[in-house]
Amino acid sequence: MTTVSAPFQRRRLCALGAIALAAAGSLGGTAWAQQPRPPASALAYHTVAAATQAGWHSHEAQVEAVRDALLSAQVPGAIVALQVQAGDAVKKGQPLLKIDGRMAQQGAVASQAQVSAAQAQLHVARKEYERQQQLFAKHYISQAALDSAQAQWQAAQAQVKALQAQAGVAATQSGLHTITAPFDGIVARVPVTVGDMALPGTPLIALYDPSALRITAQLANAPAQALRQADEVQIELPSAAQRLRLAATQVQVLPSADPLTHTVTVRVALPADAAKLVPGLFARLWVPATAPSASADGAAARLPVWIPAQAVVRRAEMTGVYVQAANGQPQLRQVRLGPVQGDQIEVLSGLRPGDQVALEPQKAAKGR
Repeated sequence: MTTVSAPFQRRRLCALGAIALAAAGSLGGTAWAQQPRPPASALAYHTVAAATQAGWHSHEAQVEAVRDALLSAQVPGAIVALQVQAGDAVKKGQPLLKIDGRMAQQGAVASQAQVSAAQAQLHVARKEYERQQQLFAKHYISQAALDSAQAQWQAAQAQVKALQAQAGVAATQSGLHTITAPFDGIVARVPVTVGDMALPGTPLIALYDPSALRITAQLANAPAQALRQADEVQIELPSAAQRLRLAATQVQVLPSADPLTHTVTVRVALPADAAKLVPGLFARLWVPATAPSASADGAAARLPVWIPAQAVVRRAEMTGVYVQAANGQPQLRQVRLGPVQGDQIEVLSGLRPGDQVALEPQKAAKGR
């Protein structure tokens, strides 16, 4: 019988233990690597369904005045009186601003004096011509002398007319030194102050009529055409917390498009009893979506498809959503989006009614 020493037995036991531990670690690593992902059913999904009817699309708009005016100086001069300020209500013909017109008034007086002097010269020339006519009738003077007297009289007449025209211009210019309101309205802004130098074309006062306001929006051709066929439109005024329903007869679609943006200008008149608004405020124009029509082969018309905006994934130039595939796993699918309405967004292509869209795209991406 062979006897094995104790140290040798201990070494053999250690070697067997190391082999066993290595095998267990290998099995454990394999089990960890093959651990299944969380089930896709843990994700929250939204079932895509077509709208029961054509909805509404919103477009950014702006409040503007139907009638406004930017009053400018027509003659040069220093501003000596400013009789209104921004926010004041004014009446038609009310003086708003005065420009120093002393030089113009003096020029008008000088022009009138020149007219008086020319009229005196005309009187003398007329008397002289009459005397020359009498002398010519008695054959005391020649025809040349008579023609000369007549020419002087006609020249004096022309001089009087020219000076009278100049005097009229001077008088008109002296009246241009007072800026008056062209209509009843509200002063929007006054960009000048007393002492400023006003030059021809310099804006002095902005004025608008608050009784006639409208909103203006830039729409693509399809929504603009939908407006032509709509019975009503809706206007949302966030500043006034108000939403109005207006008849489509109050809508004006301009017949030309912007060559750069390829959009059409749409104007919607606001009712006189609307909330107090001012030009420049933000508004939102709600336009009914174009009603779908059946295809030529009788296929059913496509109604709008809406999904929660939180389900949309944007990666570089790609826009998509995670849709539950046949194997139950989320699969990224590219879509084409339309307008946003609240927390919903329209999908123009890429989805069908019945598709399951993941509401947590980041979690769906990790579960793929």
